[in-house]
Amino acid sequence: MSVNRSSRISYGIGGAPSAIKEAAYTMFVLLFYTQVLGLGGTEAGFVLFLGLLWDAVSDPMMGAWSDRFKSRWGRRHPFMVAGALPLGLGYLALFSPPEWALADSTLLAAWLLACSLWIRTAITAFGLPHLALAAEMTQDYHERSRLLGTRSGFLFFTSIVVPAVSMLLIFGETSAGQDGRFISENYVAFGWFAATLTWVTAIICIGGTRNYIAVTRIDPHRMPSNEGLAGITKDFLSTLKNANFRNLLYYDLSASASWGITATLNVIAWTYYWELSATEMAMVMAGPVCLAVPAALFTLGPLGRRWPKHRILATATVLMILDILWLYPLRMLDLLPDNGHPLVLVLVALQSLFFVYFHVLRSVSSSSIAADLTDEHESTSGKRQEGSFYSVLSFAAKLAAAAGPLYAGIALDAIGLTEGMMPGEVEQGALTGLVWAMGIGIVPLLVIAWRFTLKVSMTEEQLKEIQGNIKNRVQASP
Repeated sequence: MSVNRSSRISYGIGGAPSAIKEAAYTMFVLLFYTQVLGLGGTEAGFVLFLGLLWDAVSDPMMGAWSDRFKSRWGRRHPFMVAGALPLGLGYLALFSPPEWALADSTLLAAWLLACSLWIRTAITAFGLPHLALAAEMTQDYHERSRLLGTRSGFLFFTSIVVPAVSMLLIFGETSAGQDGRFISENYVAFGWFAATLTWVTAIICIGGTRNYIAVTRIDPHRMPSNEGLAGITKDFLSTLKNANFRNLLYYDLSASASWGITATLNVIAWTYYWELSATEMAMVMAGPVCLAVPAALFTLGPLGRRWPKHRILATATVLMILDILWLYPLRMLDLLPDNGHPLVLVLVALQSLFFVYFHVLRSVSSSSIAADLTDEHESTSGKRQEGSFYSVLSFAAKLAAAAGPLYAGIALDAIGLTEGMMPGEVEQGALTGLVWAMGIGIVPLLVIAWRFTLKVSMTEEQLKEIQGNIKNRVQASP
């Protein structure tokens, strides 16, 4: 079944709810709970990491459940509907802690944990079936990249534009000259903004892809049949028998951990190291995305016709490493003008532009390879387990990305960046420590990720042969 433009856009918009969650946690949660509400950095980071323990249960269960779910509405859409409403409600609670929770750090930490568990469960219910749907909407090697590219475009665009718009309209400087990022009431408004946008984009995605419900209903003999928790665990682990998938998983663990640290510490570095205002931060986030995301999606087609997906993945990862390494040393060597100079803003934006471009390329490539590997798995096992495959990757990405808040919280305490510090008031030693914390936490992980990309292989010719084997098996079955 071919994917028309309208359906591809509707599917792509479904990446926005996941992006809103990422934007909330990487850009605002740590700053809000530590610098505004006064929760310790290590404590906040540890609480956010604890939320991953629930993902260890919910991700494989949700993926395996959707793989074997039977209904007139297919295997994916019922879960997407069930996750959308609770997800929005979670943001309202996360950014509006009650007075009794504010009175005690332990209660505040408990509130943060409860909201995080709620949000994580809801995004799993929506996001995993949505990802799995891509492998069912089309079997074409390049069309899968276009489909997942559209999703990644909306995901990345939303993850940057949402905080950028928020910085301009919600967290900007007040008429009295107060920095809006340190006013607690502004976070209540952000919670409503995140919830409303989540509901709107989820509705568009669900409604726009309803014509593909039929392709998600498959013959029972192609579904996983193991029963109970032991069966779900067996299905979950069976995905790891695929060597390509194991290497893609190891890549994703390292790359996601690096991304989590980058995204979390970037907002701290932009605020304190480069001393950007809320308006300048909005420009640094939104401007590069508006250029880099369309550029990445436009060049993905020509690159895909020239190179296989795994080569694009490896090249983009290497170039991300180089992009991370050039700007901060220039400041440390005193080769840049003082903060506030227009050149500083331009260079920070330029670094962000290249980072976004290469990130979109590698994100689309890895997701598209995963879709192809679900076919490879059916060719060898006889079972379709798109949900299980993406649940493994999703859990790995969440586990690794949680290293961002955890690592960042510990780093902030270690370098002495504590509650109440304003830009321009932080000692140079703490700022230098922030740069070293970013370098030590990010670069080695990307190098490890690149090494594993060299062990993954999935070409268009390989996929056609695999799908031919599946077709012959299905035709031969009673």
